[in-house]
Amino acid sequence: MRYFFFILLAVLTLVAPVTLRAEMTLLMAQEDGCMWCARWDSEISEIYPKTSEGKAAPLRRIDIHQSTPADVTLARPLHFTPTFVLLENGGELGRIEGYPGQGFFWGLLGVLLRDAGVSVETSG
Repeated sequence: MRYFFFILLAVLTLVAPVTLRAEMTLLMAQEDGCMWCARWDSEISEIYPKTSEGKAAPLRRIDIHQSTPADVTLARPLHFTPTFVLLENGGELGRIEGYPGQGFFWGLLGVLLRDAGVSVETSG
């Protein structure tokens, strides 16, 4: 019985660190009629989930005029659309306010992910 206990303890010690991974999300605050949101949708939204960035931080959309979801903690209020907020376990790590075009978006998102300790090959 004691032998079984030590094996179980050893297995749990090896497996436990693997399961404690932070959950990253890219929150997109948008609103109806936002031309920059529409431009992001036409240029990025279809490919985003297929990119390394999209796999590291899946997209979650919210309406800027609605209450901030209870599981999200922002560093400051949202004022502009689109605003992209990188979240780790629901807490803000950084943000991109506005949509500066494809090239800048991928570069800025890459910096946010890098600063969060996530290594991805930039898609832009």
